[in-house]
Amino acid sequence: MIEIKDFLKTLISLPGLSGHELPVREAIAETWRPLVDELTVSPLGSLHGLKRGCSTEPRPRILLAAHMDAIGLMVTDVVEGLLRFTDIGGVDARILPGQWVTVHARRELTGVIVQPAAHLLPGEVNHTQAVAIKYLMVDTGLLANEVAELVRAGDLISFAQTPVELSADILAGHSLDNRASVAALTACLQELRNRHHKWDVWAAATVQEEITLGGGYTSPFQIRPDIAVAIDVTFAKGPGGPSDYRTFPLGKGPTVGYGPNIHPALTKNFKETAERLDLPAQIEIMPRHSGTDAFAMQVVAEGIPTMVIGIPLRYMHTPVELVSLKDIARAGYLIAEFIVNLREDEIARLSWND
Repeated sequence: MIEIKDFLKTLISLPGLSGHELPVREAIAETWRPLVDELTVSPLGSLHGLKRGCSTEPRPRILLAAHMDAIGLMVTDVVEGLLRFTDIGGVDARILPGQWVTVHARRELTGVIVQPAAHLLPGEVNHTQAVAIKYLMVDTGLLANEVAELVRAGDLISFAQTPVELSADILAGHSLDNRASVAALTACLQELRNRHHKWDVWAAATVQEEITLGGGYTSPFQIRPDIAVAIDVTFAKGPGGPSDYRTFPLGKGPTVGYGPNIHPALTKNFKETAERLDLPAQIEIMPRHSGTDAFAMQVVAEGIPTMVIGIPLRYMHTPVELVSLKDIARAGYLIAEFIVNLREDEIARLSWND
């Protein structure tokens, strides 16, 4: 029995920045191995797990995709023992000063992100606003000659914030976008171990969602599913944030996407599944593309009916993201129940009629 909280804490303690997902992929593979019938790695580095259905072949296929890559930083220059850097995947510069990081150089180095004193910044910099990344540096505490021997431009920098349990249900840490969804996908696979399902289930921990949607395009092209589900985080209500349709309460269940990036029949089916289970779930209006792997998966080959399941998360793209473990468990259970109830002729019954 996999303890999802412990598994998630392991995942958010690992690096695995976009384009460099190996450390986290190995941890996911170890956990998925007893839950699936086959494990493979795509040419781009996404992890694919196949759990076969019980109907006669050729069986229809459903793809469950959760990206495993994380945002982070990359060294651009070494200046007198301090490291200049840029971001990978979009980092909120406001929260960077004072953050502990790990520099993945010739050996791993602990560092802290620092900024010059206000009176030493260029005159055009507004001292009352967040300091831009180009003025920030990483200080490892080593002598300049030591740093020059160990660090090169292009070396990765990952956040070093350790997971924090704020309560029995709330977990905080870096990379919960989107390893919370990898945990939900894992909970789904665990639920399916003792359930009969007619369809083949393909689980994918995809790469490079934060920068290229690379796994979102290539995994469904390789697998050719009949239905694809992107599992990702969405914006939870929180301090200073909007209280309209763009945010969702933390701990009140996952979201079910609705919009042009999503097949309306799948929205209806997931909503009805949640209601039948008396499982709290909220409709998430997505008037444009979803900002998830679904944007890519929907247009692969001749087009794939696609769904987005969201897990509310506060403080997205920071090292102190915050998520509810109940929402993760509910998302996994909802997806598993949807799969168990898929009929062999489900695709023939799907029509784009909203």
